[in-house]
Amino acid sequence: MRDIHCHILPGVDDGSPDLEYSLAMLSAAREAGVASIVCTPHCRDPYFDYDRMLAAFDALHAAAPDFPLYMGFEVNHAKLMQLGVEEWAPRLGCRRTGQFLLELDTHCTADSMGEYERTIYELQGMGWRVVIAHPERYDAIRKNPELARRFLQLDCDLQASADFIRGGRLGNSGKTAKRLFQLGLYRYIASDAHTVEHYSLLCRACEEYRVRPAHML
Repeated sequence: MRDIHCHILPGVDDGSPDLEYSLAMLSAAREAGVASIVCTPHCRDPYFDYDRMLAAFDALHAAAPDFPLYMGFEVNHAKLMQLGVEEWAPRLGCRRTGQFLLELDTHCTADSMGEYERTIYELQGMGWRVVIAHPERYDAIRKNPELARRFLQLDCDLQASADFIRGGRLGNSGKTAKRLFQLGLYRYIASDAHTVEHYSLLCRACEEYRVRPAHML
């Protein structure tokens, strides 16, 4: 199975601090049954440094040449608007999978959905398969989980982050995630790993909800 969202690259965001820890995360991923990984560092302030992130990917790939690693980003919508979709989207999606991992504003409202829809249409027009990262964390969806269905109607996929199994990173998204599972709206569980421990949460989440992180491609 493939992990399509993790912060395993060394020293570039709030995930792995260095190469040694990245290799420990990789070992934990193997034990969890992950066979390939899309590395998705944050494309948002204050972390985004494109060249540095590519260099970190090259360093990890060189240190673990036998493990299939692919480059992508977790792209914050506001940052994408700042950078420009036409210029930057081709650099930020994962070419290997054809997926574009899009992060919305945590404090989004139902009224802001129209803006996201325009961006999704633009990305789809460029050939990307849009994956909405951890919808369980967004205020609008926590208030009304049915709003998440709109993204499926737009032909997007929804990805749960495995830490929902213990309440979520902010401690308030676990209930929403479980409701979205009940509604059958998720396609993927991803580790969203920032630490070694997150791969054990991935195991628990997949066992309890029987959703694979991703098909092997």
